[in-house]
Amino acid sequence: MSAGGRVTRRRFVRGAGWTTLTGMATLSVGCGAVSPPLRVQRSFGLPTPRLGGSAALEEVLADRRSRREFTSRALTEQEISQLLWAAQGVTADWGGRTSPSAGALYPLELYVLTAGGYCHYVPRAHRLEVLADRDLREEAAAAGLGQSALRDAPLVLVISAVYARSEKKYGARGRRYAQLEAGHVAQNVLLQAVSLKLAAVPIGAFDDERLIRTLHLPSGHAPLYLLTVGHPRTSA
Repeated sequence: MSAGGRVTRRRFVRGAGWTTLTGMATLSVGCGAVSPPLRVQRSFGLPTPRLGGSAALEEVLADRRSRREFTSRALTEQEISQLLWAAQGVTADWGGRTSPSAGALYPLELYVLTAGGYCHYVPRAHRLEVLADRDLREEAAAAGLGQSALRDAPLVLVISAVYARSEKKYGARGRRYAQLEAGHVAQNVLLQAVSLKLAAVPIGAFDDERLIRTLHLPSGHAPLYLLTVGHPRTSA
């Protein structure tokens, strides 16, 4: 169960690439208006992240490579949970997260695309809010200049920035801080993927406006980085 709202019970459908939920939760997106509006359809808590791994940090750093070819095998709930926790998981009672943030303002928002749907990650409660039940990866690939990794990866993580959160304290320089933070988040995810024996590649080439329209991102959200993650097709 997750905090901060009424959460439905869930069952994980193996091989379907997503979690199927029953019931509805009366939640709304808390990050701004969407045009056309997307309402949160339901919400579910993610498995508790594991804080111990079998690989040393040095081994993970040495093994990290950009890999663009994936099998069709879906990621498990635990793997998705671990990747999102590595990106922006809360690690301190006061709200500190796995990635550093200038002034602890946390201007980034994370969105997840899989074969089963489109979700928004809520770090504080470590839960996902379901925004759509359809597969948007093909459309994301079109916005990403046709890159096959965006279409083929079982999971696409979208890192977007709400610059106003940083700019209210740091002015124009807040934009740079948010962009730097996106790099911290991306590296965390890439290293976590290696530790899980997954393949991943970061993607920065995409049509911003088209991606915003495809994902119905709230006003003021700027997509900065896309990360594709899946099981490697080869060990190379």
